[in-house]
Amino acid sequence: DPADVVASPFGWHDTDGVAGAESTLTIGNNVLAQDDINGNNGSGASPDGGVDLHFDFPFDFINQPVSMLDASTTNLFYMNNIMHDVLYHYGFDEESGNFQENNYGNPGNGGDSVNADAQDGSGTNNANFSTPPDGQNPRMQMFLWSPAPGNILIVNNGPLAGEYLAIEANFGAPLTTTPITADTAVVIDGIPDEQNACDPITNGPDLAGKIVIIRRGICEFGFKVLAAETEGAIAVIMVNNVPGAPLVMGPGANGGSVTIPSVMVSDVDGDAMIAEVLGGGTMNATLGLLAGTPPDLDGDLDNGIVAHEYGHGVSNRLTGGPGNTGCLGNQEQMGEGWSDYFALMLTIEPGDLGADVRGIGTYAIGQPVSGNGIRTFPYSTDMGVNPHTYDNIKTEAIPHGVGSVWVAMLWEMTWDLIDQYGFDADIYNGTGGNNIALQLVMDGMKLQPCSPGFVDGRDAIIAADAAANAGANECLIWNAFARRGLGFSAIQGSSGS
Repeated sequence: DPADVVASPFGWHDTDGVAGAESTLTIGNNVLAQDDINGNNGSGASPDGGVDLHFDFPFDFINQPVSMLDASTTNLFYMNNIMHDVLYHYGFDEESGNFQENNYGNPGNGGDSVNADAQDGSGTNNANFSTPPDGQNPRMQMFLWSPAPGNILIVNNGPLAGEYLAIEANFGAPLTTTPITADTAVVIDGIPDEQNACDPITNGPDLAGKIVIIRRGICEFGFKVLAAETEGAIAVIMVNNVPGAPLVMGPGANGGSVTIPSVMVSDVDGDAMIAEVLGGGTMNATLGLLAGTPPDLDGDLDNGIVAHEYGHGVSNRLTGGPGNTGCLGNQEQMGEGWSDYFALMLTIEPGDLGADVRGIGTYAIGQPVSGNGIRTFPYSTDMGVNPHTYDNIKTEAIPHGVGSVWVAMLWEMTWDLIDQYGFDADIYNGTGGNNIALQLVMDGMKLQPCSPGFVDGRDAIIAADAAANAGANECLIWNAFARRGLGFSAIQGSSGS
């Protein structure tokens, strides 16, 4: 019984407004989830939970995703309903054009639950959501993804022999299935106990022809790797300086000059490697890509992608009103950005920080949660991780790249609000800064004009705060947007360009 009693008062399997489920399949008032393996938008199969509505099916990550079709379709049904129920509390209700077969007597048009297609055979490495006006069914198509070969870092000898998780940088030479094998060396620089290559390197001759180990910290990744390459390094292992999984390294100002590959490992793994080498051990290592073709990955299991696609329906029906879903076709519109934002907001966990690395689509492309994802940069309030400002929309791809710049701004505002009001894990009814931020973004979409640009979107959020909170957060909002180049002096020009 995961349905919210306000948003889905008769449960997820109701369509008639009378207590009791109308179906034991993944079919209900908010979404019809079925497979579309043949890609014809027809009547595929929906898993059956029986009279107890017990949808518990096995997962199989070893074979192709069709072997867990029931589990995947169930997850697609679940996440669509979660999006419906959560966003209902922020104003995406019947009158605002939400997706329901039966509006239970509330204003707006019914007959428009989401047709969600699992493992859709009409495409790969993507997903989409078509949004007709209120009263007509939208369609979500979730495809399979072909993962890139995984990175390998193998220590070939000594007490640390074994395979380690390593995340490749997004600059320099890419790793290939032809491995690099060499002895390792640790950078020593002007402050010997830091080993971070931010000061002049003092053991340059020891690095030539080696896989060089460097600590993260102080200066940019590109600067560090280039410094090691200049001394003759053939590859770099970067050691994270904070607990947790390694992350994708950005280029900084110097990464464009790097021509060798580099990866990051966790602080625990990397500290052990540094201790081994500095302790006099000769550590030989191999870097490369795994050979062979792993199974496809199923977009139905990436809740960030499901939330993203559902978000297109939300932004299309809220911008310009539920009867006009053609308001987000201009070049500076931020539709892809709002969708990424929903993915981020629905997956925040207690203990997260604004500076954390948050990639979109990491599961679907075979990356860990800390991976770069499918955007130019992952999202983070750390400008060293995501340097985007308003100026970048001139060169970013339309629409995804442009939208990603908008999210960088919304993310600043969200974490400023969390810093001010705290984080509330109750995404439905909470009162924390995350809840306030999501409400402002939802209200802003309702207040902005058709074919909005970034200035329009910013001003609508400021207006939303004035209406809901008497402008209590006006300065905070201005400062957050200004930090990313959308301050008082920003000029939008035509939102069509």
